[in-house]
Amino acid sequence: MTLPAELRVISSFPSTTLTALSLFPQNPTVSKHIILSKLKNNLQNLRIQISRRDAVLLSFLTLAPPLLSQPEPANAFSFGISGPKDWLKEQKKKSSNFLLAPVDASRQILNSAYLLLAARESDYSDKDLEEIQGMLRSAARDCVPQERNSFVAFQANTGVEVCTFRLIVKNATSLLDNKDPAKLEAEAILNDLIRSFTSLNSLVGDTDIHLSSKRQKLADALTDTISSLNKFEQGIKDCLEI
Repeated sequence: MTLPAELRVISSFPSTTLTALSLFPQNPTVSKHIILSKLKNNLQNLRIQISRRDAVLLSFLTLAPPLLSQPEPANAFSFGISGPKDWLKEQKKKSSNFLLAPVDASRQILNSAYLLLAARESDYSDKDLEEIQGMLRSAARDCVPQERNSFVAFQANTGVEVCTFRLIVKNATSLLDNKDPAKLEAEAILNDLIRSFTSLNSLVGDTDIHLSSKRQKLADALTDTISSLNKFEQGIKDCLEI
């Protein structure tokens, strides 16, 4: 299975992904079992677990420090800042890496799932499929209702926002007007991303991993979701003006 061009662009993915790609040697005599063993070990390192609770915390922390330590208006002007709102914008920019960490983690997980599908031409088992399903649930960040566990579903039913990507949008757009083009675009991209994850999780549930054609279809869907995730990240950056 040939890796798509998107996965070969160095600037689009973390160095850990490139490390995973390097596990595929040019020497065809190397044992496939050795390749798979190295790949699975690397996948464990890539599966960064940022929980929904941590996402809520990051949403609070990126707002709480400015609210708790907001300078007096006179001080704001003395530093050349037009007012508290602009000062808050600067704080959001400074915390953008933290805010976007779940996005990067999900991208790494999707890359890992793709690599698992591309590891060999045959000899896939139901255990491999279960591993991929678990990875996709983790990457979706509780944004696919059908994939939520009972506790998360209960919280969602009580009105608690459990979708990490939606929390990120709310945080990034909290200082923007409701009709701001960047905010509207981010919300539209968010909906596309959730639809992409929903479709991907539905597809993997119906995939016969023993058939190469089914694996290819799943790999293509993974690539589409990675593309949607990249667009989502850029939409958040546009809202933060970074």
